[in-house]
Amino acid sequence: MTVTRRTLAVATAGLALPAVARAQDWPNGAIRIIVPFAAGGSTDAVARLAAPGLTQRLGVPVVVENRSGAAGSLGTHAVAQARPDGQTWLLTFDSHATLPALLPNLPFNLTRDLEPVLLIGGAPYVIATRPDKPYRSLQDIVAAARARPDAINYGSTGNGTIGHLTMILLGNRAEIRMAHLPYRGGGLAVNDTVAGHVEMMIGSAALVAPQISAGNLRPVVQFGPERLPALREVPTAAESGFPGLEAEAWWGVFAPRGTPAAAKQRMQQALTESFREERVSRTMTETQQARLVLAGPEDFAKFLERQIETWGGVVRNHNIQAD
Repeated sequence: MTVTRRTLAVATAGLALPAVARAQDWPNGAIRIIVPFAAGGSTDAVARLAAPGLTQRLGVPVVVENRSGAAGSLGTHAVAQARPDGQTWLLTFDSHATLPALLPNLPFNLTRDLEPVLLIGGAPYVIATRPDKPYRSLQDIVAAARARPDAINYGSTGNGTIGHLTMILLGNRAEIRMAHLPYRGGGLAVNDTVAGHVEMMIGSAALVAPQISAGNLRPVVQFGPERLPALREVPTAAESGFPGLEAEAWWGVFAPRGTPAAAKQRMQQALTESFREERVSRTMTETQQARLVLAGPEDFAKFLERQIETWGGVVRNHNIQAD
């Protein structure tokens, strides 16, 4: 048989048909959104906020599955090695960008094995403490830490997370030493701070906002470029004498490398529409204190590259080790 341009085109089209059919048939069963942190944290809350809208728009059950451990790498690895059939997705947090520097022997490649789908939004980091603690300003924290080096402790959502790295930068700038207590999830850090087991914690505004509203925590300082509308009385780090010290949490969705383009596009659309619902949008911006971005794959990829460079540098420069 003589292979002509026409027969080659027909053969190639025939090979492509099954993949096209699979993409058109998607979704064909329950969808898993893996959150690589424990239940109760802001990432878990964001995923569960999106799930009902996704179920409605995609017509299949959407299940949120928590797989915490190793700074979020266990759950992330599960998605990286999942079949790229559009049935498994990752909804993760800002510490995603620190994984290559924090865990240099990762069994997956962050940018090769996972594809950005949607940058949902972000929220500034906040230091919060119990109302009966003596810390009412960042200056109070600095003074206490200088008077008692390594005696004042704080909780974070884990070793090498952006909150932890922000406190390291604060320590360097203020020339103080504080004891770090890493938790496996934001909910656990919040619980122990409310209970008084730690002096204070650093977490995203989304994480601490419910307890601040309930009066169980008092915000001391926020690390955004400007004050949040809901925290108008709380100064930024720049206003507290540390210009340039900024840190914002973010949430994003990724797919295993090779997931059909049609499935990624439909998932991106369903996610965007879900977060734009009035109830969901209001919960994100008011209750979670987040700024919705809803940026697509190209912009998300550029954003992630900058985050890896910035925070990965902090990890390497300070020899931060994973838990």
